[in-house]
Amino acid sequence: MTGPVSRHPSTARDGRLSYAIFQLARAHRGHAAAMLRTMNLHPGQELLLMQLFDRDGQTQSELLDSVGLDHSTVSKALRRMQDAGLLTREPAAHDRRAMVVRLTDTGRALREPIADMWRTLEEISVQGLTAEQIETFTTTAYAIEQSVKDRGRKAPSGD
Repeated sequence: MTGPVSRHPSTARDGRLSYAIFQLARAHRGHAAAMLRTMNLHPGQELLLMQLFDRDGQTQSELLDSVGLDHSTVSKALRRMQDAGLLTREPAAHDRRAMVVRLTDTGRALREPIADMWRTLEEISVQGLTAEQIETFTTTAYAIEQSVKDRGRKAPSGD
């Protein structure tokens, strides 16, 4: 590469960082999706599995809160995953309206392949970066995420 090139459309001139984040997220998600397809998973399903690897037997509501996806997306993903034999869903003993999600042996068997996928994706993502750049980027990314979340919680100002 010969140096920085304007990679954003002129209408994104005042939103270069946001456009770069969008492009990065799209490229990263696309590569992750291709890797997930080799495990017969759809994007987002691995996030649910990762939560269950750490704490099996969560309610559907708890999973919803932990992955930050909307209700219909999580419901659809869990239904697909149940149909694929990765997990079971059954009413909770304490509240028959709440659904408890548990991994099957088939679902548990994906723990290492998913960990390997994330490790490979990380190696690809940080190629050519120093440890300091990685740390700075990670800290900055979480700060931006928090700013966006905080702004989303504020009521519109009406200006």
